Amino acid sequence: MKKDVFVIGVDFGTDSVRALVVNAATGQEVGSAVHYYSRWKQGLYCDAALQQYRQHPADYLEGLEHSIKEALAQCPAGTAALVKGISVDTTGSTPVAVDEQGTPLALLPGFEENPNAMFVLWKDHTSNDEAAWINEVAHANGTDYTKYCGGIYSSEWFWSKILHIVKKDDAVREKAASWVEHCDWIPAVLTGNNQLSTLLRGRCSAGHKAMWHAAWGGLPPADFLEKLHPYLKKYDQTFTDTVVATVPAGTISQEWASRLGIPADTTIGTGAFDAHMGAVGAGIQPYSLARVIGTSTCDILMAPLEEVGHLFVKGICGQVDGSVVPGMLGLEAGQSAYGDVYAWLRRFIMQPLYALMPENAEALAKAESKLLNYLSEQAQQLPLKPQDPLVLDWFNGRRTPDANHTLKSSITGVHLGTDAVQMFRALVEATAFGARSIVDRFVNEGVPIHEVLALGGVAKKSGYAMQVLADVLNRPIRIVRSENACALGAAMFAAVSAGIHPDIAAAQAAMSSGFETTWEPRPEHVPYYAQRYTKFLELGAFTEKLYV
Repeated sequence: MKKDVFVIGVDFGTDSVRALVVNAATGQEVGSAVHYYSRWKQGLYCDAALQQYRQHPADYLEGLEHSIKEALAQCPAGTAALVKGISVDTTGSTPVAVDEQGTPLALLPGFEENPNAMFVLWKDHTSNDEAAWINEVAHANGTDYTKYCGGIYSSEWFWSKILHIVKKDDAVREKAASWVEHCDWIPAVLTGNNQLSTLLRGRCSAGHKAMWHAAWGGLPPADFLEKLHPYLKKYDQTFTDTVVATVPAGTISQEWASRLGIPADTTIGTGAFDAHMGAVGAGIQPYSLARVIGTSTCDILMAPLEEVGHLFVKGICGQVDGSVVPGMLGLEAGQSAYGDVYAWLRRFIMQPLYALMPENAEALAKAESKLLNYLSEQAQQLPLKPQDPLVLDWFNGRRTPDANHTLKSSITGVHLGTDAVQMFRALVEATAFGARSIVDRFVNEGVPIHEVLALGGVAKKSGYAMQVLADVLNRPIRIVRSENACALGAAMFAAVSAGIHPDIAAAQAAMSSGFETTWEPRPEHVPYYAQRYTKFLELGAFTEKLYV
């Protein structure tokens, strides 16, 4: 291999998109840039009270171009001319209604300001009722089309969101020729292959979120979809085949090669979800659990098909052949809120102060930026008391185990002596207990976990949260060195798609960042947290009865 061969990984997150330029031979990260979505930053098209979160496709297009060009501008002269491949990861399930040409409706006249014509973000929970209906129909009789996605369909997923929009918006329903996941649309844009008849659909998104499976020939059949809503039956053959993320989506279009200033023969890889590519970037191996920890978490586990392919793991976000690495079974779980739980406390403390002292906004912002670090330092010094406040991590519902986004958090054990530091510690414990419930589900269902890897903002920035997590799980937590593990994983897929490396294992061996530290469980704290975890489960069982 030539030494100077470069690939680009593009990581579309909730608030921003990051482009990472990587030397495919050495793994050196030579350029990185972040672009924040301008419309999203203004809060457009969203309503937190309704749990409505929509993103305009123009934000994605602008972010794609700006982030790649800015990342390349940081690189040594001549780097752009040596780019051989681009792959992308995105949030998900984040689908959008498109016309026959594969154009999102929000880019068409008359739909520009219609939130229902935009991408329905992963954390949009406006379709809770629709998810309940899908589960009722799926479990009524005949084939259970949810059995490969944990047996419970979620409002965060493909069909729930589509069903909600087609019931609510006549104009979108009549105009939409199909629906496309964000991770499938970006490669189509870059290659110019937008036509629905040839647009590639990724195995990762289809298998985990759209009930696609080879056992029933692709998507659920028309008779099942028609039971959900007569309009949906037109989608049973929207696509039959799916491809894994090492398969090239094509070559970059002349338009995008010119816009980005890279070679016209650059290979564009098939897209996948951020957590799945992030797990690869983290160095996932068989029976590793890779925890992508940010505002929420996605927990990715990979195992040999011949060893666990016969299992149906209950209450997770799917088990899909090749969704992480080709030839391996990819299993997904996660928590709907993690960093968002800590951010809630920060807002709870700071918002009244901003309202009361607008003239001190700059000083307050400075204090806010230090608040969580301060709380972490203070929380580490508190004695462990069984009667301290106990919290459920269901601030944005429960993703896994057993998806239910109608649930809310509960807090118990609060008294007049409870302060912000104690509440913060309770929140950190809650997120760790939620993580343990996921680990326990995998293990109890027959899937062993040999190691736990952590990546993402919270994993790298909050040593206190990671120490508590290690204590609660009673397992070491290995922190991935790269600041950009998801984009790095996308770059690895780009290197394989472009033929630079023969497979993902070779790409990982050449490009992995390794680990920066390991948090070991403290034996003296493990029994305490085990008792607290039992109470956490009891509180959860009690609270769940309130929402039945």
